[in-house]
Amino acid sequence: MLDRIVSDRIAATAPRLAIVLLGRFAIQTTAGGEVRLPGRHAQALFTLLALTRRPRTREAIAADLWPDSTAISTGPLRQALYQLRHALATAGVDPDAVLEADAESLGLRPEVVAALDVDAFEHCTDDPVCGPEQAVALYGGDLAESLGHDCFAAERERLADRYEDALAAVATRRLAGGDIARARLAAERLVLRDPLREEAHAVLIAIHGLTGSRAQVVRQYRRVRDVLAREIDEAPLPETDATYRLALMRTVERSRERAALMDPVDVPTLVAIAR
Repeated sequence: MLDRIVSDRIAATAPRLAIVLLGRFAIQTTAGGEVRLPGRHAQALFTLLALTRRPRTREAIAADLWPDSTAISTGPLRQALYQLRHALATAGVDPDAVLEADAESLGLRPEVVAALDVDAFEHCTDDPVCGPEQAVALYGGDLAESLGHDCFAAERERLADRYEDALAAVATRRLAGGDIARARLAAERLVLRDPLREEAHAVLIAIHGLTGSRAQVVRQYRRVRDVLAREIDEAPLPETDATYRLALMRTVERSRERAALMDPVDVPTLVAIAR
């Protein structure tokens, strides 16, 4: 009973944190203060706790973060926890109101998380009302991109796949809506991240068909054809081929329209006949 009363009091007075894990790591209190974590060990620990959102044994946490460490219980985890508690206290936040800790386990109290960009991003990739445009805007970079800990690799890749799917949807929607410049930007960003994303190449092919030259259409098609052949030994999809043919046709049509404007207008010639 006493434990429950103490827990309820902590929850009622707990600070609220806005946490950014995509791209540049950041923690802010809802009052506007910033929690600055000085080292990567502390950032990695907090990132893992924020993603897990439940208490785990200290041994399991240390094994995830520092699997090669020979001093799991007293080494990097102890240093990281000290840095985390010190940073919270320096920011005017009670560490015990944020961390749920005992001699065996450690976790982040779920009630302190006011906002987590990972959650907001995933919500937008699933919710049509929020949609891919907002998801792309929320994605500040890959998960824990400054941290080299292997325990984040699978989640980082999963979220990156979702981001690239959202980018593909954004590029396609912008093109369909006539927003050529921003469609190009999204497609180019996707191709830069993953040259095998054929739908991004298709958007660029279509854009060149609408605004570019026949040479640009052909070059973009050759790029996707060559990368697919080199990486997976496959030809472009039928939809990509159809987009390519349509883009070529549009460049020819524009050329004919320009040629028609260049032709002199036929004017009847008057011939004077002398008598």
